Amino acid sequence: MKTLLSGIATTVLLSTTLATAQAAEEGVVRHKLPDSDFPISLAVEIPANKTQVHLSGQVPTVINKKADDATLEAYGSMEEQATSVLQAIEKNLASLDLTMADIYRMQVFLVAEEGKVDFDGFMKGYSKYFGTKEQANLPVRSAVEVAALANPGWLIEIEVSAVRP
Repeated sequence: MKTLLSGIATTVLLSTTLATAQAAEEGVVRHKLPDSDFPISLAVEIPANKTQVHLSGQVPTVINKKADDATLEAYGSMEEQATSVLQAIEKNLASLDLTMADIYRMQVFLVAEEGKVDFDGFMKGYSKYFGTKEQANLPVRSAVEVAALANPGWLIEIEVSAVRP
């Protein structure tokens, strides 16, 4: 009887382990932040059989062609720049047959204006693409303040990593 119970326990353990392994192989596992509705993930697990795609940093595009392209006036507010950058990322991903839902990691570089980063403006742009009903897949994310970017008119640069479904 002891051998039979041991065999059943081993079978259940192996079945559970195999089911967990199969679930991991089939897709990305995104762990929610506990007790929070902030639109990022606590952690993301990528199965070994998935291809990861890393995009170079994307910077804002000019929205005011009449302005000097080395000024904030050319690129707009933090929200406008964040939106511009995320639109460009979306376009670049589409050219690789990927979507914003495939992003699992994001690193954001933010420049302060008048001594303060407009994090609310960044989040307004970010929230158009992440944490929505249409696109609920949340990446892990870092956001850091930097002294400057290559162009004095840029307030933001974003790097992302995506996983091919």
